[in-house]
Amino acid sequence: MAKIVLGLATSHSPQVSVHVDQWSVLREKDEHDQRLDYKELLRRAKPDIDQEITPDKMRQRYQACQKAIGLLGDVLRKANADVIVIFGDDQHEQFYDDNMPTFALYHGKSLSLVKHSGRNTAAWKSIEEKGWAETAEEYHAASDLAEHLIRSLVSDEFDIARCNRLRKEVGVGHAFSFLYRRIWPGGTLPMVPVMVNTFYPPNQPTPKRCYALGRAVRRAIESWDGSRRVAVMASGGLSHVIIDEELDRRTIEGLIKKDPESLWRLPREKLRGGTSEILNWVALAGVVETMEMTLVDYVPAYRSPAGTGCGMGFSYWI
Repeated sequence: MAKIVLGLATSHSPQVSVHVDQWSVLREKDEHDQRLDYKELLRRAKPDIDQEITPDKMRQRYQACQKAIGLLGDVLRKANADVIVIFGDDQHEQFYDDNMPTFALYHGKSLSLVKHSGRNTAAWKSIEEKGWAETAEEYHAASDLAEHLIRSLVSDEFDIARCNRLRKEVGVGHAFSFLYRRIWPGGTLPMVPVMVNTFYPPNQPTPKRCYALGRAVRRAIESWDGSRRVAVMASGGLSHVIIDEELDRRTIEGLIKKDPESLWRLPREKLRGGTSEILNWVALAGVVETMEMTLVDYVPAYRSPAGTGCGMGFSYWI
């Protein structure tokens, strides 16, 4: 039977891929983002926020993120996995509101990557031009494992959507391409993308359902024929745009202590936008609940006097 040899969790925010000297581009985005009340955020910002956004502090945090990503890549390479399953969120890359499944698996035979993400912000253009490693146009997908997962999850009472083609203009979503662009540049490890609708109400899964999905994925992998070695990864998180260190640390504590009930109680009203990607970590927790977690780093990467930025998390389980 197959064996789960490694769990990984990593943030994939633009801030980890655009150079710290260009974090100001993201700050300018925040200042004009119609979804934010930037003036109100300035008023409510914590008293010592100026100490969080000095050039030296931001440079230290950028370097910490790069070091953590490098370490995760080393851990993955040493695990000698044959395939990787990734929990990630699809942000209108494959699915739109006319068809938005709660959970979906890709079971095609190959994965395409395109140079441009389809996002038009200056920050993403900078990443595409400078921050991402060169990648191949196409990678092998682990379609045999994907189809086994689909059958097993359906038998386990999960209503799983499936797709075997990717939108040509987008390729595999950013949550999944992060493996080849940042975690393992030059790697060709076959992947199974598990798409979780963390972003778009009203059919976002609860933390408890995500944890149950992880447990079901673990059972499915362990029932897969053969002696192949499987890694599992969560892509995204932690708190986004408005950093919430309390929520981030609460999530990390629940993971370290192997306390599923504390993860189930994460406040759903806070799991919105990019912060909702915490649900990918919760799904992974269901897979790795018998394994030991190493927290590589937690980096509250503030980028503005309004307290905007991203809570970056990097962990592995063996």
